[in-house]
Amino acid sequence: MRLPDEQLRAGHIPADLYRQIPPGTDVRQVVIVQEAPRSYTGPIVLTLLITTGSVVVLLVIAFVAQAVAASIVSVLSATCGISYTISRTSRRKRPSRSLSK
Repeated sequence: MRLPDEQLRAGHIPADLYRQIPPGTDVRQVVIVQEAPRSYTGPIVLTLLITTGSVVVLLVIAFVAQAVAASIVSVLSATCGISYTISRTSRRKRPSRSLSK
């Protein structure tokens, strides 16, 4: 029983607490109340909730921006005759080099 918590659970009163008890008090009737250990569940859940909410908001903004851009392109192409194409460049394959001796 080295720790004060172990002493209190075993029913022993540590010396520093014993000195604080007024003289003439029956030690067998003294109740020592300990503070409950801190729970980290709330802050962890709150952090996960904020992170998830931020990701969802960013995804919604990206989806809305894509829809707005597509609608602007379609309106411009229908009214002004402007078209927008996405071209993907293909990678050129290098000719294989054969080793000859």
